[in-house]
Amino acid sequence: MPLTKPGLFPLTKVAVALISSLSLGAQAQSLVELYDSARSYDAAYLSSQLQFEAAQSVFEQRQALRRPTVSGTASLGGSYVDSGSRSDTNTSTSGVGATLLSSSTRSSSSTSATQAEARLGVSAQHPLFNRPNDFTLAQAERQLTLADLAVKVAEQDLIVRVSQAYFDLLASQDNLSLLAAQKKAVQEQLASAQRRFEVGTATIIDTREAEASFDLILAQEIAADGDLAVKRSALEQLVGKTRITPYTVRKGALFTDMGESEQRWINQSEVNPLLKARRLELEIARLETLKAQAGYLPTVALTASLTQAMPAGSSSTSSTSTLSGLTAANTASNTMSNSGQKTWPGNSTNAAVGVQLNVPLFTGYAVQNRIRETLSLQDKVRKDLEGATRTVAQSIRSAFFKLRADQGQVKALEAAELSRQSAVASNLLGYQVGVGTNIDVLNSQSLLFQTRRDAARARYDVLVGGLKLKQATGVLSAEDLKPVNEQLSQP
Repeated sequence: MPLTKPGLFPLTKVAVALISSLSLGAQAQSLVELYDSARSYDAAYLSSQLQFEAAQSVFEQRQALRRPTVSGTASLGGSYVDSGSRSDTNTSTSGVGATLLSSSTRSSSSTSATQAEARLGVSAQHPLFNRPNDFTLAQAERQLTLADLAVKVAEQDLIVRVSQAYFDLLASQDNLSLLAAQKKAVQEQLASAQRRFEVGTATIIDTREAEASFDLILAQEIAADGDLAVKRSALEQLVGKTRITPYTVRKGALFTDMGESEQRWINQSEVNPLLKARRLELEIARLETLKAQAGYLPTVALTASLTQAMPAGSSSTSSTSTLSGLTAANTASNTMSNSGQKTWPGNSTNAAVGVQLNVPLFTGYAVQNRIRETLSLQDKVRKDLEGATRTVAQSIRSAFFKLRADQGQVKALEAAELSRQSAVASNLLGYQVGVGTNIDVLNSQSLLFQTRRDAARARYDVLVGGLKLKQATGVLSAEDLKPVNEQLSQP
């Protein structure tokens, strides 16, 4: 009676059906198509673009330092004044001919004013000489270039991330497909072992070995199915699309021409955006030192102002004086006088033009300490540049030698695959004629499929490795995806 494992074959069929349903109706996408989708979806890349736009706005803000500034003022106020005064004077005279022998004078006065005033003014200032502002403008130009380099770095990173996720998905698909093919081969060996056991030409050991191999493949297939879902989800999250079916790598794909030495790539690293960014940071630090040293220098500005006062209201003044006394003829004399005055204010305009000079005399040693600070920061940035240069060179070497090793591995694994195929055929023939064991066949089959997986993975590593080498050098661009995309064919 055949030995079977109930429940295992239906589970496998369900897994295959599930994979087929996920791919059903899904349209295959090339690497370039998915990269174009990622450019409008990936958060990190879009963030770098927004940062560049913000840097452009900052640059325009700094341009205001060389332009005139104009400001206007307006004020409105009012006042009311009411005051009064009184005085008494008594006098007496003696002697011949005096008109008045005695007199008294009483006088009083009052003043009242009601006034409101509106005042309008315009003032302008234009810098004529300001070295700190000049250095600030130079820094803004370099910071804008720095933001542009950050976009290029993000673009190169996106190219590599999309490519890596794309080929990771392909590798996971290959792994699942090869496990299915290996499972089919093991099933055939299991059926053969069962038939041979039934007729008495083989022991139960061959059957148990085939069953164990089959169980192991089922476990690997479940894990591979989960890995495929993870890899697909990672690519979908990166490009903003679902139900992705990537193109497959065609046979005989051509790889990156590396050259004989990594020095060729190191020589091109001068255009690396990371190194260019570090050089710009050093220039910005030098300008910051010059700006700090300019704290000793005077500043000159052209100033102009125009002010108009528009008062409204009036002021009035009134006074009363009374003179009384006795004359030599013993007669009384009284004299009274009244006077008053009312005025209205008029508009006034004041205009001024001048040159303003500010000379720093003593700043509490702030300038000296600021210069020391900027010099230390400048040395720090210089060391960062040196470290970045070494890091980029080492990254190029690592990418170069890894790519060379991967290319050699592809050739070796392709040759090994042919040898494994011959070994499987030989072991299968030996088992059929009774000079070999089932375990030999199963082991040779397992090694063959493992070699095929390794060869496919090595091809993907070479394709991605060429992009990583260009990224490490700093010359990677979207155009470099086209040669890689040409190595793919629609499934």
